[in-house]
Amino acid sequence: MNKTVMSLLSVMLLASPLVQASSEAAWQQSNKDMQGACLKASQLSKVKVVGKAIEYDDSVGYSALLLEGRYPQKHMNNQRGRELCLFQRSSGKAVVSEADRLSATK
Repeated sequence: MNKTVMSLLSVMLLASPLVQASSEAAWQQSNKDMQGACLKASQLSKVKVVGKAIEYDDSVGYSALLLEGRYPQKHMNNQRGRELCLFQRSSGKAVVSEADRLSATK
């Protein structure tokens, strides 16, 4: 390659924005935020996270988390229940839906 092409490539590389991966601490904080939002949105008592989050790509922007706890309503007799939480990463909002038909893997 001639010097002009090499110089042009060097300038283009320096001018382009650098993509940096998120740090481990940032991933841990994001996971902590998701768990907190999902637990807060839950309608179950004694609720806990079951398993690991399912991360959808950024074109979707959601993560899913399975929760398990006890139904607090008297007529449910403290029966065990599950909820699926969808966490929107861009807004930090969480919504839950009953998910008793889902089974947790061990």
